[in-house]
Amino acid sequence: MTMQYEQAYSFLITKLEKELPSWVTYHNAGHTKSVIASAEYLANAENITGEDLMLLKTAALFHDAGFLENHNKHEEISCKLAKKYLPDFGYSTAQIDTICKLIMGTKLPQTPTSELGKLLCDADLFYLGTETYEATAERMFAEFKKTGFVKTKAEWMIKQADFLSTHTYFTKTAKHEGEPHKQKVLQELKASLKSTATHTHKSSLSENIQDAVFMLAGVFIASFALKEFLVPNHFFDGGITGASLLVHEVYHFNLAIVIILFNLPLIAISYFSVGKKFALKTFISVILLGVCLVLVPDYALTSDKLLIAIFGGVFLGIGIGLVMRAGAALDGIEVLALYTLKKTSFTITEIILGINILIFSIAAIEVGVENALYSILTYFAATRSIDYVVEGLQAYTGVTIISAESEAIKYEIVNKLGRGITVYKGERGFLPGNFEVSADCDIIFTVITRLELRKLNNLVYDVDPKAFVFANTIKEASGGIIKRRHKH
Repeated sequence: MTMQYEQAYSFLITKLEKELPSWVTYHNAGHTKSVIASAEYLANAENITGEDLMLLKTAALFHDAGFLENHNKHEEISCKLAKKYLPDFGYSTAQIDTICKLIMGTKLPQTPTSELGKLLCDADLFYLGTETYEATAERMFAEFKKTGFVKTKAEWMIKQADFLSTHTYFTKTAKHEGEPHKQKVLQELKASLKSTATHTHKSSLSENIQDAVFMLAGVFIASFALKEFLVPNHFFDGGITGASLLVHEVYHFNLAIVIILFNLPLIAISYFSVGKKFALKTFISVILLGVCLVLVPDYALTSDKLLIAIFGGVFLGIGIGLVMRAGAALDGIEVLALYTLKKTSFTITEIILGINILIFSIAAIEVGVENALYSILTYFAATRSIDYVVEGLQAYTGVTIISAESEAIKYEIVNKLGRGITVYKGERGFLPGNFEVSADCDIIFTVITRLELRKLNNLVYDVDPKAFVFANTIKEASGGIIKRRHKH
């Protein structure tokens, strides 16, 4: 049986696209596709063909598959997955062993033991020497910040500079084509680090203080919601918090102890799957919440069930959201969902929904359908509040404009609205019934506040009533001209 690479490619890429969480912005299906393309390019330049090329491409396909299960020791996990799945696609034991050796050679510091291994290592890091480096580094920073590997942009720049200073390509092609641009990037990084070195300590200290304030405020607000709204009135929430409230209500166990005990296993899982900084911050947050629950007395501020559901949910959501802004969590349901995802074929959303349905169903049996329904409203209010605190504070909107009058629109946005723009070169036309007609155009992108959206639309349509404009919400924006404008 011959190697069925195309079938293996389709299987694993689909799996990566479906199962990797959205915050994995670098080690995802897009990165895998890029490494495969770089491997093919380098192999062609180095005259690698036939079975060797197929083995190289398969190793590139599986080299980061381990991120499906864990960020740590992902190479070993990638080999485990290769051994699990590749026999189904016609790969022999000897071929899989070769693929695993290639994958293990990519583990930093890279130690390739063959020509194919050198090709895979260079393909994995080929972006270092290309014009895509800056964009790729941004995606990597976002992912590493989420896992706690780096905290600040300054720290990330230092790590980049250190890595680029020690990295070396192995193949003749990569050295020739990638090394010059890599050295250029390194010099730019060193220059930036030199100019910002005096501010790094202050910035880091400021961020740590901000995180501490967010964490303390979030814990206090969450405990206030629990002790003044939910607990005295026998209301619940979803997730681990909801499960803890349910156990407290049914068995009368101390709520603080229950919440801590329920979160501890999930904190342990997050230590290995997300990062130690995240796990440590989450542990501190949960312990602080337990302390607050002990110190804050039960006092029902109102007996109106609708007010309890809405305001209890809002305050709880604000508290959880602030803790999340600090890089931690008060409810480990997403960690549980990620862990469960590896054992099932369900999506994260489906798993969380299933857990919450179970919690509210038990609540309906134990405390009545009415309280359970109001608790669902509490959960909805909490999730909306979390979304607003975590994603909506900046309230920025990205707007894309396609128009034949792009030059005039550029002028209006920059000079009358006072916003910066980015221009992409594109092609417009291709209309139904007139597909053959098209023309080059400038595609304008800008970031504005939601309050400015109407004004922007008026400016655009005054210039070109036929302009195509669409907007999408941006979770967070910083830098450039934005930092010099007031937040709304």
